[in-house]
Amino acid sequence: LMADLSVTAANVLQSSGTTVSSGVSAVAINRGQYIYIKTDGTIALADSNGTTPANTCAGVCIADVSTGQTCFYVASDAVFTPGFTAVAGDPIYLSNTAGGATKTYADIASGSTVIVLGGMLTSTTMNFDPQVFGVKP
Repeated sequence: LMADLSVTAANVLQSSGTTVSSGVSAVAINRGQYIYIKTDGTIALADSNGTTPANTCAGVCIADVSTGQTCFYVASDAVFTPGFTAVAGDPIYLSNTAGGATKTYADIASGSTVIVLGGMLTSTTMNFDPQVFGVKP
């Protein structure tokens, strides 16, 4: 199995004109980590093998934040720079590590919700538009 994609926080960038949303963080969140909105409206780390609603993806954090601070995130971005590199055309999945991403389907454990975060446009940019699929058998 492969490790999660390694994010260089300084390289995480939304494209010009992308809508930025915000909410109060329930946990510390790093730039480039994927998030969900808890039932109380706060923001936490998305996790494909987490329990509902953690196994969803509301967006990606674009600034480091501590618990209780405002988390800025984008819900989608047609030309997002995720801070990691992969091959153009690769699908990118929410991983079984809270907030993480993987390009390796085999890294998603059986029983996890398969969430495609987007696809790589180039080695450093992706069309970020999370889609929730079924549970991996």
